[in-house]
Amino acid sequence: MGTLALETESVISDIFRSLGLKESGKENPEIPRVLWLLSSLLERSVQKNEILLENSQIKDVLTIFHGSRAPSLGIQQYLDRIFKYSCCSPSCFVLAHIYLERFIQRKKVHLTSLNVHRLVITSVMVAAKFIDDAYFNNTYYARVGGVSTQELNRLEMKFLFGLDFRLHVSVEAFGKCCSQLEKEVALGIPIERPILACRIRESWSNTDDSSCASTTAT
Repeated sequence: MGTLALETESVISDIFRSLGLKESGKENPEIPRVLWLLSSLLERSVQKNEILLENSQIKDVLTIFHGSRAPSLGIQQYLDRIFKYSCCSPSCFVLAHIYLERFIQRKKVHLTSLNVHRLVITSVMVAAKFIDDAYFNNTYYARVGGVSTQELNRLEMKFLFGLDFRLHVSVEAFGKCCSQLEKEVALGIPIERPILACRIRESWSNTDDSSCASTTAT
């Protein structure tokens, strides 16, 4: 039993390393592999849901996370930007994914190109506040995410109430999520079209078209 536990711990440790969760202390850290896997998973989920909504009688429930149109930055680029400027740990993105799944299941929301970007920036910010020793405030995250501070404040509260403020994630649940992300490569199906997210440029200027489309629900 002891040997099995050690072998299991070794496997999990290898998965963490593979996802880039154990790289730290670098002044300019590389983009961790977990971001690519997460973006692939989100893109497939969005595509699947939009096909489902288009071909069925199911109506998507509009929420405060929905924009009036799909913006123009790919999910991969959006995640990379959040990682680059927020300086949050790679583990935040795993935790954010767990929160996102919980929120979707509890609120019966379909992840689409109209809400994925707002849900991503909100879940990552909440995760950073929960597990990182240091993190930026909402104003900074709003600037990174392409929304106003007021809107991000509302998104955060809606998200937290949607989770019933249950932010704790067990070690077992975290490890399971990492294993599922690791399997993403084997399960991956090529995306036929790019999924779009917030229109954010490398420039920090607020005068360009760098914001998300306005929401369709409050």
